[in-house]
Amino acid sequence: MTTQDPGARPGEALIRALPKVVLHDHLDGGLRPQTVLELADAAGHPLPAADTDSLARWFRDAADSGTLVRYLETFSHTIAVMQTADNLARVAREAVLDLAADGVVYAEQRWAPEQHLAGGLSLDEAVEAVQAGIDDGIAAAAAEGHLIRVGQVVGAMRHADRWQEIAELAVAHRDRGVVGFDIAGPEDGFPPSRHLPVWRFLAEHDVPVTVHAGEAAGVDSIAQAVHLGQADRLGHGARIIEDIAFVPHGDLGDGALSDDGQGGAADLGRLAHWVRDHQIPLELCPVSNLQTGVAPSIAKHPITRLKELDFAVTLNTDNRLMSRTSMTHEMMLLVDEAGWTLDDLVDVTVTAAWGAFMHHDERRDLVEQVVLPGFQKVEGALV
Repeated sequence: MTTQDPGARPGEALIRALPKVVLHDHLDGGLRPQTVLELADAAGHPLPAADTDSLARWFRDAADSGTLVRYLETFSHTIAVMQTADNLARVAREAVLDLAADGVVYAEQRWAPEQHLAGGLSLDEAVEAVQAGIDDGIAAAAAEGHLIRVGQVVGAMRHADRWQEIAELAVAHRDRGVVGFDIAGPEDGFPPSRHLPVWRFLAEHDVPVTVHAGEAAGVDSIAQAVHLGQADRLGHGARIIEDIAFVPHGDLGDGALSDDGQGGAADLGRLAHWVRDHQIPLELCPVSNLQTGVAPSIAKHPITRLKELDFAVTLNTDNRLMSRTSMTHEMMLLVDEAGWTLDDLVDVTVTAAWGAFMHHDERRDLVEQVVLPGFQKVEGALV
């Protein structure tokens, strides 16, 4: 899409009004701090802080450690309060409402049902509870004038070896709210090759797959995700940048190099070419990636260069509680610190819409009837 002013810089109010698509948002990473306090009190679960503001700061500070392992430790508190059907439904409902209030029109909520059975729920009951909350949230958002569509991505924890069981759960609920399958948790040391039959099973049952890769581990992790896991999308995928050599003043004449968008050239390795050639969407999460040490700053985050090189880049929140973020916040940071324009924002939003785990005609309707008209409305306010 080309706006009338390709260099237009939208302000926060306009960005908040934009339609947004988020493909990588963890249900157990997006709780409201007040909800954590209330549910923890009812469950008798001790927390590291006693009031909403202090708890919110604790989550952010703990997640700012610079390592994925320390980042993941913060989930012990959110998961602890998500062990009953009522609590799961409440958290899911509030997540939908919070996303809708931020302008999100399509979202996928990913979570690992196997981590929510301590209160006696079965896997099926846990999925059903989350779906009930999602349905209530969608209805409540509509009553407030916000239309949003939300699907579940159920994930298996890489280190827990219940991959086949969760894959079967995804198949069982494929037409009842579940839109895809994921593996999450410690990436390094737990590759897709750990349970090869799972990927064939999912493909045989037409279940879309996204795989956390290219965050804590590098290029080999991404290669396994796309070649063995048959991933339709990459959860993060930021470290595909490690398979690209940047040349400050490269000669583009031989056709072997790509314009890197910054006056130089980029020499893509075979895997980088594969990911780009197949336009496998990258579920990039800038703020979270800073916290886990994937990038040193928003300005130097791989998202901008990968977008300039025509990778299928999408923008996501990952964990809104731990990162104290939102889609509006992520967009504003890219505008303020990486020089993004309205055109850049529409590009990643349209890419995300086309990468959504739903049918082609539904994706087309999302792009043509919701996303593009929403951006055109904001564009009109800029002119």
